[in-house]
Amino acid sequence: MNEKVYVPPIKIQGIKTKLVPLIKKSVVMQPNSVWIEPFMGSGVVGFNIEPHQAIFADTNPYIIEFYKQIKSGAINPYVVREFLEHEGKLLEQGDDEYYYTVRTRFNTEHNPLDFLFLNRACFNGMIRFNKNYDFNVPYGHKPQRFAKAYVTKIVNQVAHVENLLKTHSWDFLCQPFETTIDMAGKSDFIYCDPPYIGRHVDYYDSWDEQSEFALHKALVESGAKFMLSTWDHNDYRENEYISTVWSDCQKITREHFYHVGAKETNRNPVIEALLTNYTVTGKQNTLLKENEQLSIFNMATV
Repeated sequence: MNEKVYVPPIKIQGIKTKLVPLIKKSVVMQPNSVWIEPFMGSGVVGFNIEPHQAIFADTNPYIIEFYKQIKSGAINPYVVREFLEHEGKLLEQGDDEYYYTVRTRFNTEHNPLDFLFLNRACFNGMIRFNKNYDFNVPYGHKPQRFAKAYVTKIVNQVAHVENLLKTHSWDFLCQPFETTIDMAGKSDFIYCDPPYIGRHVDYYDSWDEQSEFALHKALVESGAKFMLSTWDHNDYRENEYISTVWSDCQKITREHFYHVGAKETNRNPVIEALLTNYTVTGKQNTLLKENEQLSIFNMATV
């Protein structure tokens, strides 16, 4: 029987939904450890690990603000349902014109509920910003996007996070990864899912070789156990940084099929890697071949 994985309300490219079971089996934490994510993104891994104490951080202020408002009670299932039902009707009436009205409004007012709306109504559920940090993803051309069943699904996802926050001590911080990792104690656990170097990604901030080296240095100096998600290789090339920057780590690999568009011809296998500074018994350097389809550009269907 497959383990249930809870999907969070905010979608991002490269969401780790399919990898959650493997990650959960590979995490080594003490009961009093703090779970630390310097690259929160969707939060899907930590939300399914459900540590008692956690720090979720990201440089994207809109992701962080959304969850801070769930924690404060400003955003709750009732508020989300009322908002999406109202905005959904306006989208159905105004189609692309209304979508761009909301996008302009968000880039001016930065309302977290508008961010949720855009994340679910934009093209392929992407999160992308221009150099001025304005959300610039085009319309997904689904005027009936917020049908009752779909709104209920999102509301339930918000309710799940709300319930977790009532019984867990979680903080949401907008800050650089270096600052977050510096908060870790030696008994804590750090899970990192940074932008994939050498591959096309859309992220709030850029990512390059210097960033990759800086991340490795910070993790090693923290003294904490850590796990890093990255890509290992595809049919065309390998991630050279695994054998250079991360050569001191254990490696677990798993095959996924990534879609880089709507066509079946754009379906390409990519080997994902989990890198750790500790040994995962019986799993390191093991390729688990599963023809799982994980679409990083078609998250709007999830």
